Amino acid sequence: MTDTTTCQTPSRRRHRGRRLGTLERSVALLLAGTLGLGALSGCAPGETDVVTLDFFQFKSEAIADFDGIIADFEAENPGIRVTQNAVPDADTAIRTLLVKDKVPDVISLNGSGNFGQLARAGVFHDFTGDPVLDQINPAVQDIVGALGSHENEVNALGFVNNGNGVLYNRDIFAAQGIEIPTTWDELIAACDALQAAGIAPFYGTAADAWTVQSPLNGLGAQLGGDDFFPDLRAEGAEVGPDSTVSFAKNYDETFEKLQTLYSYAQDGYLGRTYEDGNLAFANGESAMLMQGIWALSPILANNPDISVGGFPYPVTDDPADIELVSGVDVAIAIGRDTPHLAEAQVFVDFLFQKKVLNSFAASQNMFSTARDAAENTNPALAELQPYFQAGRITGFIDHQIPASIPLGPIVQQFLTDTNSANALATLDNEWRKVASRTTSTRSGD
Repeated sequence: MTDTTTCQTPSRRRHRGRRLGTLERSVALLLAGTLGLGALSGCAPGETDVVTLDFFQFKSEAIADFDGIIADFEAENPGIRVTQNAVPDADTAIRTLLVKDKVPDVISLNGSGNFGQLARAGVFHDFTGDPVLDQINPAVQDIVGALGSHENEVNALGFVNNGNGVLYNRDIFAAQGIEIPTTWDELIAACDALQAAGIAPFYGTAADAWTVQSPLNGLGAQLGGDDFFPDLRAEGAEVGPDSTVSFAKNYDETFEKLQTLYSYAQDGYLGRTYEDGNLAFANGESAMLMQGIWALSPILANNPDISVGGFPYPVTDDPADIELVSGVDVAIAIGRDTPHLAEAQVFVDFLFQKKVLNSFAASQNMFSTARDAAENTNPALAELQPYFQAGRITGFIDHQIPASIPLGPIVQQFLTDTNSANALATLDNEWRKVASRTTSTRSGD
């Protein structure tokens, strides 16, 4: 997936299969930017060998931002060109490329379970010990690492993060004299006060199954424990009533609190969609919405004048326990066997300059992953920013659950019949089936 001439570059001769140090990368950058193309490529004068990097980019709404970043990078590095290849179905597209042994040089992916599977397969470069890690919030890299890696390597870098909490209408809260809740009891008291005033506390959108995963993540990621999924994977096909950990044993409180929150939603929430919820919340039909910061753009598009903020789910009665559930919206990786490791690392180093990170995050209404990042200027993120800066963040639970497990429909059914025992048993059974298939596949290798 790279475009080269017959002239072999120093990176191909010397750097394939290992990490480059700070000095080597600085030299590569210097050669690319000041000595011209022939010097970087090792060609004789007059042979202009431009190294072209294939940049696999999954986020359609970020195409223009990356175009600008690439233009700035190429202006500083005339020996390197970057071709942005944006695809509509990134998960399928990247797997197709891998099957064809056409791994892109630099890759952006959502930090999800799909990324974790690819990382475990060993297709990404190892950033262990790379100086670029010093530029990144360590809590972000903890989330990346929890998704999966190849033999405990560092296979990707968190570029920007989202936030999954409760969006609230500041004007409604102020009119009712309600402060942002920092304990579970305070949240329930706020819901009771709103209901007594004739205001729907939440607008539920359970007709779209994926939307019910948002509050499930917000609750379960904090209540389930950091070791739950590693322990569950260790149980494998033995997950069930007699296993040390299981959904039935460890997620009962999560489902109970999820049911409680939806009891404060408007009538008919099972038939309302994500778009319905954004419009209704924008129009003041509820005080809160159980959605992450990705919903801000459509909400503000419906009502630019709404004063909206956000807060993490307070799951216990100790404010010190609160963590913001945050996913790595964009993770950056390098193909393990790229013949242009030096140039790829120069591009990645550029991406992780603080000014680039902060600008991209602001444009995308996300959190910059830069260590000591500047304050986000988006007022809607003001209450969430301190949690992110303090490293009080944790990852999504649905990023730990294989895509073949129908998590959304299972939770959707639970909200319909309120049978938590059945829902949790179903999750255990589905996990067991996936683990059994995985074990059978490995034993047959």
